[in-house]
Amino acid sequence: MTTLRSALEQYVSMRQGLGYKYQQQARRLANFVSFMEERKAVTITTKLAVAWATLPPDRHASWVLRLTDVRGFARHVANIDPGTEVPRAGILPPLKRAKPYVYSDAEIEALLKAARALPPANGLRRWTYHYLFGLIAVTGIRVSEAIGLERADVDLKEGLLTVRESKFGKSRLVPLHPTTRAALRSYAKRRDAHLGSRCGTHFFVAERGGRLRHQYVHRVFLCLSREIGLRRPGDHSGPRIHDFRHRFAIRTLLGWYRNGIDVEQQLPALSTYLGHTCVRDTYWYLSACPELMEEAARRLDRRWEAKP
Repeated sequence: MTTLRSALEQYVSMRQGLGYKYQQQARRLANFVSFMEERKAVTITTKLAVAWATLPPDRHASWVLRLTDVRGFARHVANIDPGTEVPRAGILPPLKRAKPYVYSDAEIEALLKAARALPPANGLRRWTYHYLFGLIAVTGIRVSEAIGLERADVDLKEGLLTVRESKFGKSRLVPLHPTTRAALRSYAKRRDAHLGSRCGTHFFVAERGGRLRHQYVHRVFLCLSREIGLRRPGDHSGPRIHDFRHRFAIRTLLGWYRNGIDVEQQLPALSTYLGHTCVRDTYWYLSACPELMEEAARRLDRRWEAKP
């Protein structure tokens, strides 16, 4: 009979073959299989799945995510081992999408100013984070996409970013405003002058030229956001880097509404720009901001008033 370990290899290979990165999930499921092996269990049961999912969680996944991972894997294994139990959806609490924080212009300016004060005073680090957070704020790209940009992906002559195989394996072009292009050109000059021949292939780099690490970027953001009062010391929730992306989408939609542009017609363009897999992912922003709801209601009122 196929073991859980080999079944997991097949399952991960299948998911990745469908275009999913499935890296964090694969690591969590490998941990689950190890948990099963330690107990000499060869068949997945709801009791074992819940026991593993509710262990003291690591820093990267809640028990809800863990159990969701097991449910998908168990469905796959059930085709091989009919005795497999697939944990019911009913035992999971409903997932709530995080409410976005819409930064004000002043808050973004304060954050970027604080980034410029990062030590060392004569180093590259402060400029890297200043321009990294600034780029995310004005383009709405994901933090992972910004960190992953190669030097060849940033065309400052044409004003285009090439985001390669990001979420769901999709690639896209992101046009840059002339002021953004000028800012990135300024960073590139500082970077090259600071590192010389030590420059690597990535556009945004760490102090010694290596690639930026996701966890360090978030750590710097937490420190800066506490410093300027966006979070209190010790807070585990609050404004996130990803909220820059929400702000970009919301400000774009608000601008369209206020300029009388047909939002319904333009929404697919915004969805493509943001790298969403389908337009319904972008629709969520319509309900995420009271100002957007007011604009939508105002437009609906005008439509009804126009009817005889």
